Amino acid sequence: MEFKEGIGWKACYDQERNLYTAKISGMGSTLLEITKDIYDALSPDMKGAEAIDLLNQGRKLYMSVCDRCGPPYTIVFDSDYEKLCPWAEVHIAPDEHVWSEALTDAAVELFASEEKNREQRRKKKGLDGKTNNQ
Repeated sequence: MEFKEGIGWKACYDQERNLYTAKISGMGSTLLEITKDIYDALSPDMKGAEAIDLLNQGRKLYMSVCDRCGPPYTIVFDSDYEKLCPWAEVHIAPDEHVWSEALTDAAVELFASEEKNREQRRKKKGLDGKTNNQ
């Protein structure tokens, strides 16, 4: 595995699987699947906000939030996040509040910011890219 790292982020290229992933850390953490173009554009000396904006163009796999605006929570967008990002060593604690599948599905369908997860989640539910009302 090949890594790039900067303040508040780390990205990985897994040559065996030809897979690009990343982790953003701060008030919680976010795991993402990114593209080769995003990975190639990352540089350890770029400003943190610039790198994070670039990484956020990827597909979210997992997100834990502890922003002091409410109780901490976790959203699992892709249940394979540990397989996709084993290097990130992110695991859900037994007492962690995790959004339900139904709530996560609703958020993915409702919010444009989560549209990159729609196809993957629909396929796992056997909907073949269709919403429930199609």
